Amino acid sequence: MSEKIAVLTGGGDCPGLNAVIRAVVRSAHHKGLAVVGVRDGFKGAVEGDFFPLGLKDVSGLLPRGGTILGTTNRDNPFSYFIEENGKKVQKDCSGQILKNFSDRGIDSLIAIGGDGSLAIASQLTEQGLRVIGVPKTIDNDLRATDLTFGFQTAVETARDALDKLHTTAESHHRVMILEVMGRYAGWIALYAGIAGGADIILLPEIPYDLARVVQAIQDRVANHKKFSIIVAAEGARSQTGEMVIERRQEDRPDPIRLGGIGAKVAGDLESLIDLETRVTVLGHLQRGGSPNAFDRILATRYGAAAVQAVLEKKFNTMVALKGQEITTVPLKEAIRELKRVDADNQVLLAARQIGIKFGD
Repeated sequence: MSEKIAVLTGGGDCPGLNAVIRAVVRSAHHKGLAVVGVRDGFKGAVEGDFFPLGLKDVSGLLPRGGTILGTTNRDNPFSYFIEENGKKVQKDCSGQILKNFSDRGIDSLIAIGGDGSLAIASQLTEQGLRVIGVPKTIDNDLRATDLTFGFQTAVETARDALDKLHTTAESHHRVMILEVMGRYAGWIALYAGIAGGADIILLPEIPYDLARVVQAIQDRVANHKKFSIIVAAEGARSQTGEMVIERRQEDRPDPIRLGGIGAKVAGDLESLIDLETRVTVLGHLQRGGSPNAFDRILATRYGAAAVQAVLEKKFNTMVALKGQEITTVPLKEAIRELKRVDADNQVLLAARQIGIKFGD
């Protein structure tokens, strides 16, 4: 076969990206397909920054964090910043991607990304580009798949931090707050909070009442527990407030950057309780490092399934995990809405049953 596949990684990085790239190249090689790498996401697609990917290029990638292709969470080709007359202006450069693919004989694109990158990929399908999406985000917020790769490793990173915070919290009789990523969904906070033995978990889906948070801490003190562990998702907010915004970034698909909820909760608590409060913001540690075994396997399955979807001409779809099976779903369905923690989620209910508080 002479078919040629391009592969790119878009949006924020996460553990397992290289494992997907490796699986794509190895699967394609065994099926007689050529693979072309696109550097730096859709920026490289617009600028024609392509290079051949062979077996030697992906040797040793399975445990390696990051992405050898590079990535960016800006550079939307439909609103692309270019310089004209000494000024930066936004222009629709999506047509250039199709031209670049045509000129190089590239037949299809495997786009590895989250909701933002896959939304761009979906728009490109309307112009005739043949796309297979692979769900990537530590936030686990794509509703069309049970799990995104990178999520489990991010949870492990947060859980490890909580294990360490427990010892210092207990030693110094403090309230320790761990702020984790997740944007508008609380999956990382929920799973890490349970695995790390948190006492209180603050989620975007459950606006908290500060008085109930205080009461939960005081109840622990009354039961001779002179410390508490709080996990706060970056998108958490009180019942009377808004999400805490670190900065606005109008040149990106997501115009706001969340951050600071941990400091806000700490500041609010210190005048109401007798315990010292400290905050740890885990930040980009959750995105980095080697993927765990689960994410290595899931990423490998996704990469192999994406190549199989190309062979079966199931274009304009995303590979997805449903139960134990990998299937394909329409790209438009994959990006239709975010997957958030529902009130009847069994993991959430189990946390409530063992006494974890959510501030409601």
